[in-house]
Amino acid sequence: MEAWVVWLILAVALGVAEIFTLTTALALLGASALLTAGVAAVGLPLPLQLLVFAIASAAGIVLVRPVAARHMKQSNLPSQRFGVQALVGRSAYVTHEVTGRGGRIRIGGEEWTARAYDETLVIPEGATVDVIQIEGATALVYPREHA
Repeated sequence: MEAWVVWLILAVALGVAEIFTLTTALALLGASALLTAGVAAVGLPLPLQLLVFAIASAAGIVLVRPVAARHMKQSNLPSQRFGVQALVGRSAYVTHEVTGRGGRIRIGGEEWTARAYDETLVIPEGATVDVIQIEGATALVYPREHA
């Protein structure tokens, strides 16, 4: 079997292994093996092929892997909330008394229907509340200053 075929098989095997491990290192080694397969196809002898593989692997691990690791770390951050879920955790102002059955609040510049998160509470007009959850078009709220 020709050397370039062996390098190509190694590159594919490392690529498949990377899919299962997601370490980035195996992908870089696979790319190095693919580069070496090209060098082998040109006809360079085995010692030079090994040198190309070693240099390409070291360059990938030293130069590319830290950048890839930084990007992977950033993608693990909690995703931003959009739409009504972005309202959860915000404070609101009670415009009409809020009970376990209903009421009205102002979140930012919008007026929302609301219910008390604790159904036994009665939250008076003018109180400040925190939005705990959104159910449809109704905010479930809890008062900030609860005795």
